[in-house]
Amino acid sequence: MKREFSDVTPDFIRKTTQENTRFNDFLWPDQWYLHDTRSIDNVPELDMRTIPVWNMGYTGKGIVITIMDDGLEWNHTDIRRNYDPEASWDTNDNDSDPFPRYDESDSNNHGTRCAGEIAMTANNLKCGVGVAYNAKIGGIRMLDGIVNDAVESVSIAHNVEHIDIFSASWGPNDDGMTVDGPKRLAVEALEKGIKNGRSGKGTIYVWASGNGGSKGDNCNCDGYTNSIYTLSVGSASQHGDFPWYGERCASTMTTAYSSGAYSDQKIATTDLHNKCTVHHTGTSAAAPLAAGAIALVLKLTRN
Repeated sequence: MKREFSDVTPDFIRKTTQENTRFNDFLWPDQWYLHDTRSIDNVPELDMRTIPVWNMGYTGKGIVITIMDDGLEWNHTDIRRNYDPEASWDTNDNDSDPFPRYDESDSNNHGTRCAGEIAMTANNLKCGVGVAYNAKIGGIRMLDGIVNDAVESVSIAHNVEHIDIFSASWGPNDDGMTVDGPKRLAVEALEKGIKNGRSGKGTIYVWASGNGGSKGDNCNCDGYTNSIYTLSVGSASQHGDFPWYGERCASTMTTAYSSGAYSDQKIATTDLHNKCTVHHTGTSAAAPLAAGAIALVLKLTRN
């Protein structure tokens, strides 16, 4: 909806000013999904309602989240304070350092972007603010190489006694033709997590539902998102609409914000080479936001 001049009330100006200056991180004003400052009649606020939870003192402290992806630039200014080596592993190279491999196209930026959404440090004059900005964040580098059942199982089962939440934004090809899912070892790893994780309460596996909607893809054909052991997350645009790339299936448990139409804003987060971006998109961006929100809930229920 286009805002007319009459919609810009003193209350709107005051609210916008307060929220845009809440943190000194320079992308905070771009994080519309955390603080929707619109004040228009009959238009509800469309954000994740994190601010009231933060105001209660719940910011993810004590919760450990891991990104299973193509690596994590853990020395990034906006990540290093919250980085947890115990929640990290390089399955591709079989060592403890998940640092991504650089190339000319920065093709391995995905994991670093997903991690920033969750655990960017607040008030450090860098990038933005994570949904659970005091949570610990780890990375499992597993997508920069051959991805097979063994690679998946080692990644999924890594230190589940320590990690509360895994976030995964990958799966079968979104081409409208591929039907695939976890094989025997990966299923056993998921079972280990949900039985042994969080002191027997079960590790939480958050999974992006996929971006193949424009090609007729259906997430019912994705055995990772429709597994009984995972929480599948779809996307909603900044207007609350179902996006053009979205996949429809019964296994989708919830949605979080991400990109929508061409003119819609995207997600602000960390990027490779200690940089920042406002162009993270798709259900890949929605799943980490949901993981961060779950971290806030876990912290609340522990108190």
